Amino acid sequence: MRGHRVTTRLLVVTLLFSLLVSVPLAGTPAAARQDEQLQIAFSVVGLNFPFFVHMMNIARDKAEELDIELIELDGQDNSATQSAGIETMIAQGVDGIVISPKDVEALAPAIQAAVDAGIPVVTVDRSVTGADTLAHVGADNVRGGEKQGEYLMEILPEGGQIIELQGSVGASAAIDRSAGFNEAIADHPEYEIVFQQTAGFARDQGLTVTEQALQANPDVDAIVAANDDMAFGAAEAVAAAGLEIPIIGFDALPEALQAVQDGTLAATVEQFPGGQTSGAMEILVDYLRDGTEPAEHTTLIEPAIITADNVGEAERAQEAGIEVSGTPEAGDAEATPTA
Repeated sequence: MRGHRVTTRLLVVTLLFSLLVSVPLAGTPAAARQDEQLQIAFSVVGLNFPFFVHMMNIARDKAEELDIELIELDGQDNSATQSAGIETMIAQGVDGIVISPKDVEALAPAIQAAVDAGIPVVTVDRSVTGADTLAHVGADNVRGGEKQGEYLMEILPEGGQIIELQGSVGASAAIDRSAGFNEAIADHPEYEIVFQQTAGFARDQGLTVTEQALQANPDVDAIVAANDDMAFGAAEAVAAAGLEIPIIGFDALPEALQAVQDGTLAATVEQFPGGQTSGAMEILVDYLRDGTEPAEHTTLIEPAIITADNVGEAERAQEAGIEVSGTPEAGDAEATPTA
């Protein structure tokens, strides 16, 4: 009987020791899959947006190139849904997460929970506040908004009345693009924003909000939208009203490139989503495999204005059926020190 108790104690000690050595320390690169394929989750705001469909497609291709297993998460344009997806990934024990968070603050608790569980997180396109992420890779959205303003002043040198369609409330991209646009025209009182409202980054809302704006401001001179989907909705409203108003979008979607080519949109902003996605995944995989930390926390890609003159230079020109003619000059990534 005594020998049985000793054997039982030895078994318990052995099991406890094996558990201790098999659990990676929080905050260190995952070691649990050293001899297996890395498992990375890629979470986007919502696959109802063409922009994020493209990012997911790029992530899928990049995962194959990097020889990693990709778990695709659709946030369904809902912060609670996106947070729940992260919680599931924590329970599943993935090696890392790349995420474009719907809200700059609402996703912070779930992202920090992942970090606390030893899962490094890299944000892409949209950043988050209040969470200790490994890195952020995105377009310089403030600069993109500035470029919208600069192009507006180029096509309307005498000034005019402007409708501004803003993105989803709380989204870092929406906040930054609006800030950049307003900063660009701040010292030019000849440009008056007569209507400024969110249209949720959605085409149907862009249509409805623009219809309301035009009813109150029939003599408006231009419309600036924080993404192409809202710009498409605005274009429908403008056409239905029998008006010709220049519209500037943001994202350089294939449909937007075609619209720029045929004159439906005056311009769009290229933010190189493929470069963002590839860069974010490379940073995460390098960290997981080699412990290589990024030189700087934040890497921003300089956006480019796309007009009928350079539409062939857009990242997705070929996808839009447009002859490729090079790449915009302002497409270089720049590492930015953490604030």
